Amino acid sequence: MKRDSVVSRRSPGGGLIHPPHDVEQVARILERWVSTPGSLLPILHDIQAAMGHVPPGAVGQIARALNQSRAEVHGVISFYHDFRRSPAGLHVLKVCQAESCQAVGSRALTAGIERLLGCKLGETTADGAVTLEAVYCLGNCACSPALMLDGRLHGLVTEAKAERLIATARKGA
Repeated sequence: MKRDSVVSRRSPGGGLIHPPHDVEQVARILERWVSTPGSLLPILHDIQAAMGHVPPGAVGQIARALNQSRAEVHGVISFYHDFRRSPAGLHVLKVCQAESCQAVGSRALTAGIERLLGCKLGETTADGAVTLEAVYCLGNCACSPALMLDGRLHGLVTEAKAERLIATARKGA
């Protein structure tokens, strides 16, 4: 995936230029939720479910509809690790970075997976096949280190096991 296709840029005048997003689709989601108190999280979830991510250009649209600042909306998006600001790859690989997994090698496992995929945590492979994400507890501490691939939990993961899981996922794509 070309990173420049989803990243905001500065205009010659200094303002941010965001990649286009479906303004009407965001408006329909906002219309459904705008009169519900505390609706920011449901709005963000619905936008991500519909579009695969929360487009940076939608932040202002959401903020205006909820009478909040862009910073407030952005703060919620950046606080919760499940919200994406750019589209994910075809497969999403979450590697646990919590203490239990670290104690049995998740940092080395992560480094091995980064080498295998050619991307770092928070990035997507050049071919758009796999997005690699950090997660801070999958609730599988007894079987650390753990990872989740496309919503399926795996425990006692070695680099070799991770490589097999990724290869199987890519073949099944």
